[in-house]
Amino acid sequence: MTKSTLRNIFMAGAFVLAGAASAHADGDAQRGQEVFAKCSLCHEIGDGAANRVGPQLNGVVGSAAASRSGFEYSRALNEARRNGLTWTRENLHAYLANPRAFLTGGRMAFAGLHDEQEREDIIAYLATFE
Repeated sequence: MTKSTLRNIFMAGAFVLAGAASAHADGDAQRGQEVFAKCSLCHEIGDGAANRVGPQLNGVVGSAAASRSGFEYSRALNEARRNGLTWTRENLHAYLANPRAFLTGGRMAFAGLHDEQEREDIIAYLATFE
């Protein structure tokens, strides 16, 4: 094969992978509601949500970290907020994969969601609550 043919094959493969990644990047909020059951022992969301072991999560997507009023956050999360941490979809994705690896010194005991699609789904669900 020529270099040109190999380059074309490589580029076609890259486009296929990029398409698969972007198709996977959007979560299903309805499935995310089901996944949220894993979070609901500590967190509430929706009308009347209150802080529990963890903060209520209304409006969390796009907000500054450690910004739910009336909740006492860890020193590490407060420091992350002062350093500009915002709960973008990308940061939520990384945090939900492994909270302790994302934020050393945080108090979240949850081991994380290892399934990428579950993380996408739950972020889509969280985004429905402003």
